[in-house]
Amino acid sequence: NRSSGRQGVALALAAARRGAEVTLIVANLEIEAPGALSVIPVGSTLELQEALEAAAPEADVIIMAAAVADYRPESVAETKIKKESQGDVLDLRLVKNPDLLRGLADRRRPGQVIVGFAAETEPDDAALLELGRAKITRKGADLLVVNRVGWTEGFATERNTVIVIDRSGVIVGEAAGTKSSVADRILDLLPRSS
Repeated sequence: NRSSGRQGVALALAAARRGAEVTLIVANLEIEAPGALSVIPVGSTLELQEALEAAAPEADVIIMAAAVADYRPESVAETKIKKESQGDVLDLRLVKNPDLLRGLADRRRPGQVIVGFAAETEPDDAALLELGRAKITRKGADLLVVNRVGWTEGFATERNTVIVIDRSGVIVGEAAGTKSSVADRILDLLPRSS
């Protein structure tokens, strides 16, 4: 997706270079998806959920690098909302999106590895790690890639810095550098049977 598209594409390319058959499910990608990958475009979180449910049963490893919005509009206007007819106030009702990572973890088959991402704005390293530990507990992923994001790091840059934790919250790896080098380090941390 737009926010983590560069890291997601870097992960997909790194996996393909290692001989994996890769399906890249994307929405609002800010860079062009490489033609060598099987790409499934989606336009909403609900479409993403549908594509994940179709692809997940056959996958050995699922890496959820997308920063999916927590909420979506309850209804979508069929035409442009005109300010002249709307008035001075526009009320939007938002509803919670499904928890895609938790759903994948709940439905995983034996041996399937689920990797999630936690993009956080927390500036304190210890607090950032605690947010990651709380998230991996809630989500049920096998690994969680925690990265700080903001105006100058994480999103829409060519570099990334991450901490990878396992289900018990233990740091199993760290990486800093280009999106490609970070992708390789993340893939190095996957169980060898994957």
